[in-house]
Amino acid sequence: NGRISSRKSARKIPKGVIHVQASFNNTIVTVTDVRGRVVSWASAGTCGFRGTKRGTPFAAQTAAGNAIRTVVEQGMQRAEVMIKGPGLGRDAALRAIRRSGILLSFVRDVTPMPHNGCRPPKKRRV
Repeated sequence: NGRISSRKSARKIPKGVIHVQASFNNTIVTVTDVRGRVVSWASAGTCGFRGTKRGTPFAAQTAAGNAIRTVVEQGMQRAEVMIKGPGLGRDAALRAIRRSGILLSFVRDVTPMPHNGCRPPKKRRV
């Protein structure tokens, strides 16, 4: 029966999309196939960083490396990168993706920008 083998190792993905969401508190790296189905993901929190260390560039680099290591084993060679958010981990995650040996077709910034939408919250008083 074909269902006995695990589905993760059975699927071969030649091309994918790497989504990097870099907030000030955490960095989440999600690898999907071209249809948008999640293949692998990692965040600075799942890599063992806690508290303010999750927002650091080193934590983002570690998260990107962990997320990509599993998909390289599944045969991914080419990828597109979508980067979202203002966090410190943007460049570090992109650097880790470049080092992994995957050919990048393009890198796109998909940070949502309001065209003067909602009224911002009132300023913090500390």
